Amino acid sequence: MSADVLEIYRKLERKPLGKWLFSRLICFKAPYFGSIGPRIVELRPNHGEATIRHRRRVTNHLGTVHAIALCNLAEFIGGLTCDVSIPKSMRWIPKGMRVEYLKKAVGTMHAVAKPAFLPPEAAEGYELPFEVVVVDPQGETVFKATISMWVSPKPARGG
Repeated sequence: MSADVLEIYRKLERKPLGKWLFSRLICFKAPYFGSIGPRIVELRPNHGEATIRHRRRVTNHLGTVHAIALCNLAEFIGGLTCDVSIPKSMRWIPKGMRVEYLKKAVGTMHAVAKPAFLPPEAAEGYELPFEVVVVDPQGETVFKATISMWVSPKPARGG
């Protein structure tokens, strides 16, 4: 799926509403992410950026962006970045996530995801951590996550 996602993104990114359409396509494939309305800012191997707007559906009882909405944003961009970063012969699945809530989240949240190391092609599975940092409109870090992705060879087809 890696080449497919990146290929689709590259075809759409420069078109009017292309990034919006790409974001919607991802939410169609994984409907739960639609609950936060994420928008892709940039996607390339080993780097991804996405935003969510501060609006009622992602707000908690304090009037700030809900902690779980931030987790969803982190998993959204962390997963996409993993998908376009690993070798075509590999697949991935989230294994765990460690989060830090550092400040009240107010305004449009901007997340940046990067792998902890360059993903190798391997004969066996390995854990690949992705670091996700979310900042507010003033550029202050409000949230950090480390998502452990389990990366393993795709099963052989046929047989």
